[in-house]
Amino acid sequence: MYSELSLAPRYRLDDESAWLQGVDPLRRYWIFVNGDGETLRSLPGLSPSNFETFRQAIRSFRAMTIGETLTLPAELGQELTIICVAENCYALADPSRVAPVWHLFDREALESLLMTAHPDWQCAPHHLELGRSLLTLAWGQPVAVKAA
Repeated sequence: MYSELSLAPRYRLDDESAWLQGVDPLRRYWIFVNGDGETLRSLPGLSPSNFETFRQAIRSFRAMTIGETLTLPAELGQELTIICVAENCYALADPSRVAPVWHLFDREALESLLMTAHPDWQCAPHHLELGRSLLTLAWGQPVAVKAA
């Protein structure tokens, strides 16, 4: 099932199309799906409880082999699930969809995202709006659904 060579397109830091919108203060990764500016998704990001947990998460990621799954802590009780699909090809689960969706990243791009969990990292000021937009959407949702 797993291959050492994968020709599947994946998000890379040197992509021609802009796919990364930003990383908000809760370390959620905001990406444009396949570089489409109309389809924005928020993926849970690494959120360790302390520096040693951060270091262990990075080491575990770097040690992954093909077919291995790594589950890391994310903010708000979520988990960040990474699967090593092939050499230099990693899949991140998208929990916001009803059907299973995976986003593929190369090692450099995914490691850069994971590094935003470092305690000294701060998001860009304009990325604060990403988190606020999600909060604004939550205020527009009903608290309880009426029973028929």
